[in-house]
Amino acid sequence: MTEQDGAKGTPERLPLFAEDAKLTRRRAWSGFIGPVIVAAAFGGIAGLIGGQLVGLIVAVVVAIPLLYIVLYTLRRRIWLEGTTLVVRTWGIRRIGLVEAERLDIVIGDVRGTRTVSLLVNAGKRRKTVKVDLAVFAGTGGRELGALQLRRVADALLNNTEANGLVFSELLVAELRSEARGDAVAERPLYRLASAAPAGRYIQRFPMEAVSRFVATLE
Repeated sequence: MTEQDGAKGTPERLPLFAEDAKLTRRRAWSGFIGPVIVAAAFGGIAGLIGGQLVGLIVAVVVAIPLLYIVLYTLRRRIWLEGTTLVVRTWGIRRIGLVEAERLDIVIGDVRGTRTVSLLVNAGKRRKTVKVDLAVFAGTGGRELGALQLRRVADALLNNTEANGLVFSELLVAELRSEARGDAVAERPLYRLASAAPAGRYIQRFPMEAVSRFVATLE
């Protein structure tokens, strides 16, 4: 479902995130439980050494930044409004895909789950945003919707500063692969994620690397 802004003439907002209420609740519970366990562990150790008050203080000091990160992640939403990314956390940021000065593909690897993201850098403070394109685990996974991929690809096509054509071609190749009915393991984003060396929490594929990979696609 898309969101419409009240102002006349404003482009529609296309969500670039999964609005799964069940998944959101699960993430919230696991997100809050983790920091509580970590804080309790540190507080318990500190309490054994310095007493109950010290343990309590250490637990609170450890818990606050961890809970802040969890809340930040849960609040984070990204929409595409025309050719502009709208990012909501505690406030609203706008990053133009056409005007971005640098584009990279970022591969995250956490316990066997790989996330392929587009890193958009507008060259200004707080003007960097990461858009998740696909998440893979084993030989399965899920990608951003076809409409979302198409709109992002169209916006990147007009970015000459950061050679957005290369990234646009990658997303178009993904759409064509899906349209042909290719298995997940045969699609470009999965192949790109698989090409990343294992054992690294996060790694960046700059435009040159993405260009070489796109050149190998049909």
